[in-house]
Amino acid sequence: MTATAPATAPGDRVELPAGALPDDDRFANADLLPVPLAERRWTTYNFTALWIGMAHNIPSWTLASGLVALGMDWKQAVFTIGLANVLVLLPMLLTGHAGPKYGIPFPVLARASFGLRGAGLPALVRAAVACAWFGIQTWIGGQGIYVLLGKVFGGGWEKAGEIGGYPWTLWLCFAVFWALELAIIARGMETLRRFENWAAPFVLVGAVVLLVWIAVRAGGFGPLLDQPSRLGWGGDFWPVFFPSLMGMIGFWSTLALNIPDFTRFGRGQRAQVWGQSLGLPTTMTAFALLSVLVTSGSQAVYGEPVWDPVALAGRTDNVFGLLFALVTVLVATVSVNIAANVVSPAYDLSHLAPRLISFRTGALITGVVGVLMFPWKLLSTPELYIFTWLGVVGGLLGTVAGVLIADYWLVRRTVLDLPGLYRADGPYWYRAGWNWRAVAAFAVGGVLAVGGSYSAPGKGPFPADGLVPFLKPLADYGWAVGLGTAAALYTLLMLPGRDPARRP
Repeated sequence: MTATAPATAPGDRVELPAGALPDDDRFANADLLPVPLAERRWTTYNFTALWIGMAHNIPSWTLASGLVALGMDWKQAVFTIGLANVLVLLPMLLTGHAGPKYGIPFPVLARASFGLRGAGLPALVRAAVACAWFGIQTWIGGQGIYVLLGKVFGGGWEKAGEIGGYPWTLWLCFAVFWALELAIIARGMETLRRFENWAAPFVLVGAVVLLVWIAVRAGGFGPLLDQPSRLGWGGDFWPVFFPSLMGMIGFWSTLALNIPDFTRFGRGQRAQVWGQSLGLPTTMTAFALLSVLVTSGSQAVYGEPVWDPVALAGRTDNVFGLLFALVTVLVATVSVNIAANVVSPAYDLSHLAPRLISFRTGALITGVVGVLMFPWKLLSTPELYIFTWLGVVGGLLGTVAGVLIADYWLVRRTVLDLPGLYRADGPYWYRAGWNWRAVAAFAVGGVLAVGGSYSAPGKGPFPADGLVPFLKPLADYGWAVGLGTAAALYTLLMLPGRDPARRP
């Protein structure tokens, strides 16, 4: 490694001259090095399209329906989702700042706070979550294709011989969908950018077509919009609102960590700030409203609310309509799964062993691990899926975000030693590659965030009084508790004089 200083460009963007690139392949490969300025060309539209593509998917569609099932009316459900996405946008913009400025991905940014080796800890946490989500989304997408093709090909498709308790045709849809996703991501981030550019408007058009279709069938949107809240706005509402708000925030808490994986390709801060601000809260809120309107129409047509858009599309006998719905479901699920659940673990796994694992190899590993996590079993037991995995991991992700934000904005004031992020003798080596202050903040924040996890009697793996009873009141606010605690503790531990290597 030479001592060549980083070069700056207009807009406070930093680039390393060719002579400054590290020659130590223990901590760098082509995918982890800063993106050259010439290749940082994502615009506001690219980031907006990215979020439109990621937000328009089956789980997003059913968010509002889940809140209505808890007793909210449609206005309360849409309000909760809209507020949650405004709140989760803030840490995304804060962590995303380092992307256009330095061109670095999430695991490299984490080196500034956790150390060159210690960054493997948050990278593993994030990668594990993404692998599981990848498997779950792939299974959901495969099921959607299976249901719609069953309507096209008739009963023989759905009554095919079973393997492992499921028809072999369902396994075929799952495998084909899995292979399609990996084929797209194997072509690199530029292919992903182009895919998101056309996928976003296509999926939006598909959702609007579904709305128009059900409105024509219903002659209106039915009685659901007129149904009052079972909770009101008083004492019964708030105990449901705050846990629901944390759950909605947790839906995108993964991206609040690894958004630098995308913003590193941004043309500048304006592109990522405006692109994300226009793409995330507006899209999620509008999509929630759209799902409520379509579902209310289904109640008027079929006498019952059909929350699943795949099941609703399957009610039609029009072959063209079914095929259009099939393509829409396929594009929507591929869009969110690749962007949200493959890019991050590909970089995270590459970070763990740069010599052996490239971005493409990491993506392939993600696909394999996602299948080995048996997503069909996770979805078959909602208590295990929601309370054991999502609940615990959501709190831990908030804790990591707290450390990253505190380090980048409060401790370092957005100033990083770019070569030092790849150098064992640099300022981020700390002690044997680990910053114990970041690990301590992560541990304390994690305990407070998830230590009080509880389950209703007979409904989950946790005791009704919580793992640690006196922490139970914090469990419903896990993401916020983890983020706030970790940020405050890390900032305190990194005060001037506590660690001479805290600044580059």
